[in-house]
Amino acid sequence: MKPLLPLLILCFSISIAFGQDKEKEQTTPNPIKKIQIVDAACGECKLGLTGATCDLAIRIDGKSYFVDGTDIDSHGDAHAEEGFCKAIKKAEVQGELVNGRFKATYFKLVPESKGKDK
Repeated sequence: MKPLLPLLILCFSISIAFGQDKEKEQTTPNPIKKIQIVDAACGECKLGLTGATCDLAIRIDGKSYFVDGTDIDSHGDAHAEEGFCKAIKKAEVQGELVNGRFKATYFKLVPESKGKDK
């Protein structure tokens, strides 16, 4: 029975270590930095980027960039009728371009106006 106890403790410790949440996304903008309103969608499905899977991207001044700091699944089902793979949405963002990718420190979808025609 004694050899079993250290094994159970080890398994429990490993499960706790891998069960930790990854870094939380910033939910409030930095008041010092400018907020940009951009197009946001799936880079592969809607914004013409090349990749292996559906990944979040934004378009700034007509050029598209993959986003780091948040992911496509953090904002609902990408494959739903109005998801990122089927619709381009507006988002408020803060961050910077680094090596051809947008490093987001703030990302929030802009609610669609209720009277908008589809």
